[in-house]
Order: sequence, then structure tokens, then C-alpha cells
Amino acid sequence: MTITETHKNNKLTIALSGRLDVLASPTLQDILTPAFETEPHIELDFTDLAYVSSAGLRVLLVSQKAAKTKDVLFTISNVSEEVMEILDMTGFSDILTIV
Repeated sequence: MTITETHKNNKLTIALSGRLDVLASPTLQDILTPAFETEPHIELDFTDLAYVSSAGLRVLLVSQKAAKTKDVLFTISNVSEEVMEILDMTGFSDILTIV
């Protein structure tokens, strides 16, 4: 998986490309954990994300909880039909802010 970070207008956008799986999840978590301490808005851009595993879902859940605790706006954008199906089946589409 490739991760690209962009800062603009008080928002950190993290673009993910490839698969958010057991191999990539720790890297994303290592980026997100400190970001919740300093960023007012964090957006995950799923434009080029092909798949999310249970390990990836765990990172999303932990991130959503951290966002609420730290009063950070945490959004997910550009979700493909395939990834949205995973989020819908697992109920994550109800707890995440998807734009």
C-alpha cells in the first residue's frame, strides 16, 4: 500500500492506494496516532483503495474513537463501490463519517 500525506487549509489528507490489510494497517496507525494530537481535521482519501481487511477496519474503528476523544473531525472520502460494500456489511458505514 502507498500512503501520501497532504496538509492544506487546516486539514491533513491521507490518500491510500492499494490494500489496507494486516501488512499496511500498522503503518497507517503509526501515522494517525500522533496526527490526532495536532490536526483539527483528518481525511482519509480512499480513491485508490481497493480492499479493507479486518485489520484495516480495526484501524478505522480506533481512529474514529480517537477522533471523538480528541475532538478531531475524521472523515473518509472517495470510497469505491467495493470498499463501501465492506463498510456496509460490517456496519462501519453507520459509525464513520463518509463524504
